[in-house]
Amino acid sequence: MENKYPEGSTVFARTDPSHNLTVRRYAKRIYYCTDPANPQGRDRVYYERELNQADASKS
Repeated sequence: MENKYPEGSTVFARTDPSHNLTVRRYAKRIYYCTDPANPQGRDRVYYERELNQADASKS
């Protein structure tokens, strides 16, 4: 299975569409994302079905 969002992609969780995340790593069908405002903070972990691609024109 191929990952939909490559590392470095900007995405958002479907439960919080106003908050952008950056994909840091993809492993075993799990996305490890960081908050661009706090890159040293803890990773947030999501399955692909829980994420959507952020629209670059809204940034």
